[in-house]
Amino acid sequence: MSSVDNFLSLADAPGDTLADLLRLAARIKAEGPDPALLAGKQVSLLFLNPSLRTRTSMEFAATSQGAHVVTLAPGADAWRVELESGVVMDGDAAEHLTDAVRVLSEMADLVGVRTFAGMRSLAEDRDEPVLTAIAAESSVPVVNMESALDHPLQTLADLLTMQEELGEDLSSVPVTLTWAPHPKPLPMAVTAAFLRGAARMGMDVRVVSPPEFALPDALITDARGILPGTGSISVHHDRNEALSGTRVVYAKAWGSVQHAPYEGDAGEQIDGQAARMAARDWCVTDETLQCGDEPIFLHCLPVRRNVVVSDGVLDGAHSRVVQEAGNRLHTARAVMARILGGA
Repeated sequence: MSSVDNFLSLADAPGDTLADLLRLAARIKAEGPDPALLAGKQVSLLFLNPSLRTRTSMEFAATSQGAHVVTLAPGADAWRVELESGVVMDGDAAEHLTDAVRVLSEMADLVGVRTFAGMRSLAEDRDEPVLTAIAAESSVPVVNMESALDHPLQTLADLLTMQEELGEDLSSVPVTLTWAPHPKPLPMAVTAAFLRGAARMGMDVRVVSPPEFALPDALITDARGILPGTGSISVHHDRNEALSGTRVVYAKAWGSVQHAPYEGDAGEQIDGQAARMAARDWCVTDETLQCGDEPIFLHCLPVRRNVVVSDGVLDGAHSRVVQEAGNRLHTARAVMARILGGA
C-alpha cells in the first residue's frame, strides 16, 4: 500500500500487505500514536449513514496523529446529497455526490465515506456504485468506512483481535461465521468483509445459516478466490457441525436474496420477516458455544441483545466485543498512518 493508495477493500490487499498493516496497528496500540505524524494533514469524513464506532475511531485516529478532521452527515449538518447519476434533481437533495466529493478532495488530503447497500439488486451492490463513483471523482485517497458489500476497517479490527487471542499466524485456524436473527433484513457488508479478511489470512471458515439465509454463491466464490493456498471456506446449515472445534464464533445478521427487499414484492417481504422470526433459536447462547473449542465470541456492534446473542454470552468470558471495538481505533490509526504518513 503506497502513500497514495485508496483503502477500499481487503480483496485489494495482498497477504503481506495486510500482515504489515496489522503489525503496524499492533505496534501503534502498544507504543501509542505519533502525535506529529499527520501534522498539517486535513481529513474529511462523509457519513451518508449513521455511525458510532466508525465515526469515533476515525476522528480519534486522525486527531491523535496530528491531523485536522471535518465530519459531515448530509441531511443533518450538510446538504442532502443525490447519489444517482443522470437524474433531474428536483427533489429533496440540494447537492450531487459528485460535486461534493470533488470539492472535498480539493480541500482535504483524505476522504472517508460511509454508505450502505441499496438492497435492490445484489449485482448492483456488488458493483459498489456509490463507493466506485466517489473513488473515481476524488483526487485524494479514499477510505471505505463501510459500503454496500464491504467494511474493511471493521475486518481489520476483527483480525487484530483474533491475532491477540490466538497468535499472529491465523492460517488454518477454524472460525465459524454464523447467521443470527434480526427484526430487519440487514446488508451483507460486514459479512462479506469478514469472509475476505479471514480468507486472506488462510483461516478455515465455516459459514452457517438456515438454508433460506444462505449467503449468495458469488460472495463465497469471491472469498475462495483469494485464499493464499492454506485455509478453506465451507458452507453449512447444521450449526453444531459448523461450530465443532471452532476457535472463533462471529455472529452477524444478514438478509436473504430469496426475500424482498433484494427481490420480489411486499408479499415476499412478509415471508422474509416470518422466516427470520421462525429462526429465533439461532440466537447465540452459552449452549451454542459449547460445541466449540473454548471459542471467543465476536460481533461488530451494535447488537440486538437476546435476539442476535444472549446477555450471558455478550457479557461473559467468551466475549471479546469490547476489545474488538477498541481495536477499531488502532487499526484506523494504522490505515491513516500508512496512507498519509508513509508509515
